Amino acid sequence: MGSVQRAMRLLETVAGHPYGAPAKQLAREAGLALPTTYHLLRTLVHEGYLRRDKGLFFLGEATERLTGSGAEQKRRSTVVDLLAHWRDAIGVPVYYAVYREGEIDVVCVSESSAHPAVQEWADFRQTGHAHAVGQCLLSQLDEEARRDHLDRHPVLPVTPYTVRDARSLLRRLERTRRTDPVTERQEYVLGTVCAAIPITVGTMAATVAISLPAHQADRLLPAARRLQAEMERLVGSLALSISI
Repeated sequence: MGSVQRAMRLLETVAGHPYGAPAKQLAREAGLALPTTYHLLRTLVHEGYLRRDKGLFFLGEATERLTGSGAEQKRRSTVVDLLAHWRDAIGVPVYYAVYREGEIDVVCVSESSAHPAVQEWADFRQTGHAHAVGQCLLSQLDEEARRDHLDRHPVLPVTPYTVRDARSLLRRLERTRRTDPVTERQEYVLGTVCAAIPITVGTMAATVAISLPAHQADRLLPAARRLQAEMERLVGSLALSISI
């Protein structure tokens, strides 16, 4: 345990010198004996947590990977907390999805026993034409990207209410205003209605969506509008977290 503590203290000391520092200075500032410092420095350099250049020591790639992983976990935690807050405040399951590398990626789903989420009985990636999440993401793409997606994932009936062909879907998407919620009623699964709110930060298309039982369809648009207002209030947190 003592060795780990000394190594961590040394790493923290190196982190305080963005332009590097020599071993003797690091030993003095970390309160370590010079032989111990040299031994720890050699080990940390070997493992990639530090690098040495012209007698100075800097943080290495392994440390940067740890930092990046921590930042990603923090962004994911932000999204999870936001979805849970909206789930409980509005009384609906909440979904967060992005369009990444040509595919629909449902990143997070927040549900509870009182507000269960839609079960993925048909692959969300292949049935984007049938659910609000996919339609919302496709509406944010340019025409070429939409057609490319539909070439790879053709429009096929999922329920009797699913849009019938690509031409009809494209017309619907063209009429969709970029700031309006996208709704669908029993197109992906019978007995369920859904709404999705578009989010665009830079070139990334994303959406936050909700679902309700069909017998509560009258709640769908009011709930979506409330969600949209909440999202606009917290757009900074969403922008920070959109790349998870």
